[in-house]
Amino acid sequence: MSQTPPKPRASTGQKIEHAIEKALDPLATAIKRATQPAAPAAPGKPGLAISPLAVPFPTIPPIGGVEIATGRAGFYKHQRDDLVVFRFAKGTTCAGVFTKHKVGSAPVDWCKRHLDADDGGKDVRALVVNAGCANAFTGKAGADAARRTASEVAKRFGCRQRDVMLASTGVIGVVLDDHKIAAVLPAVETRLDPDNWAGAARGIMTTDTFPKGSYVETQIEGHTVRIAGIAKGSGMIAPDMATMLGFIVTDADIHPSVLRALLGLHVRTTFNSVTVDGDTSTNDTCLIFATGTSGAPRIGRVGDRRLKDFSAALDKVMLDLAHQLVRDGEGATKFVKVTVDGAASPASARKLAKSIADSPLVKTAIAGQDANWGRVVMAVGKTEEAVDRDRLAIKFGAHQAAMDGAPAPDYDEAKMTAYMKNAEIDITVDVGSGRASATVWTCDLTKGYIEINGDYRS
Repeated sequence: MSQTPPKPRASTGQKIEHAIEKALDPLATAIKRATQPAAPAAPGKPGLAISPLAVPFPTIPPIGGVEIATGRAGFYKHQRDDLVVFRFAKGTTCAGVFTKHKVGSAPVDWCKRHLDADDGGKDVRALVVNAGCANAFTGKAGADAARRTASEVAKRFGCRQRDVMLASTGVIGVVLDDHKIAAVLPAVETRLDPDNWAGAARGIMTTDTFPKGSYVETQIEGHTVRIAGIAKGSGMIAPDMATMLGFIVTDADIHPSVLRALLGLHVRTTFNSVTVDGDTSTNDTCLIFATGTSGAPRIGRVGDRRLKDFSAALDKVMLDLAHQLVRDGEGATKFVKVTVDGAASPASARKLAKSIADSPLVKTAIAGQDANWGRVVMAVGKTEEAVDRDRLAIKFGAHQAAMDGAPAPDYDEAKMTAYMKNAEIDITVDVGSGRASATVWTCDLTKGYIEINGDYRS
């Protein structure tokens, strides 16, 4: 029987060499890590890396009738701006859409009350936004803090309290310390500048990893009209109008009732058609302001044909901002578009698309680059919406996964797996029950989401 020859013994010199290499291994690893380029840090909360799906902040020129300033009131322990103030020209009109959450915040209540008044939104002169404290579920103390903030700003800007809009974002259940805002207002007022959109977008961030902005130009009767917007939101995003805030300013001259109609129309297919985690917020707010400085004629009627191009441009800004919310979803690595066709009604199509987009099983499969289309079947079937099982079809991008209620005959697992490695994923489902369609945008669900939210208040 042959025997395996014994391994040659290492010499004393070799043993010493191996010992030195072993001792140096941790040092070499540390050096390697230290010299590798780190992921860029986010400008919001310390320790967060900028989302791999981030888009650059656009160039937004000054818009007539609005000045913006930021400052540090101290709602965060670390050094960062957490207060944003907008000052608007006299006669600026305003409209808003707000959360339907049953525990709305004090600033949401404030804005709704004054915008819903008979002459509400006809002369709004300021917007004050703070990050770091939601001032939600704070009772009378929170309402008083909101009122005092509006009063302080109104005194400085020479307007009524009701002409000051408010918005807050941050931790729920903490009363806003309005004295912090009052203390820095004089300094903030000196910094008011028409060219400070990027600073404002950074100032309203919480767990966001990049500032979000959008800008377009359009025409009303030969006059150039500008529309600019900023938004914040990364988690608790499933707006129903998470902490989603959106602020849009145009230099068009538009009556508040028309702004309200336009905002309500486009919110449905933009901010209300994105989801990060399925959780709606106490503070969701979208406000639009029209300064009337463009020289374009005043639009006072919803049916005015001159609104056509403006309406399309507004939708473009709002959809761009909504997409950026998803791209900055907490821990997100994939941007996902979910389209449902063949539904019995638009409401049914929307409910089906939301079910897929909100499903933790679907979202974690996407995070793991797993072509598990069976989870989409699950998310469709659990809604109790009208679905024809024997006509159900599912596609990931151009790849057919299922058709006629069964696996597609030409299904190719390798091609599907390769597709799942993309940063942007399209899922299309035909439920075979009608002709209605709806699209919802979402992101994947990763360990990063748990880490960010587990560490949210620390």
